[in-house]
Amino acid sequence: MFAPKGSFSSFSVDDVARAREFYGQTLGLAVSDGAMGTLELSMPEGHRIFVYPKDNHEPATFTVLNLVVDDVEAAVDELNAAGVQTKIYDDPNLPTDEKGIARGMGPDIAWFKDPAGNVISVINPGSAAP
Repeated sequence: MFAPKGSFSSFSVDDVARAREFYGQTLGLAVSDGAMGTLELSMPEGHRIFVYPKDNHEPATFTVLNLVVDDVEAAVDELNAAGVQTKIYDDPNLPTDEKGIARGMGPDIAWFKDPAGNVISVINPGSAAP
């Protein structure tokens, strides 16, 4: 039977230096240099995420990273103050408020993009209505 020993996630960017600054300085995540020009993001719960350079990078059209927070609105305010735009969707099928927060369709969640155009979210899984 298949039995993996562990797991990690990864996604590409077009500029590792900009990614290092964004994930380390703007988002405040623990970032270290990895092998072959990659970055390693060390997440609070101990997971690792590898960010690798790709010359022909195309931004993901889906959320590549969900950051769990206690208060989505407070997180959005902090992100906006740091220059991160969270109002990235204008879609009647995915209504968001003026801050870009989707509420009442599940957990409170807001999306934004990293410098490479990948979609990231802040989410409070416990905020979903019963």
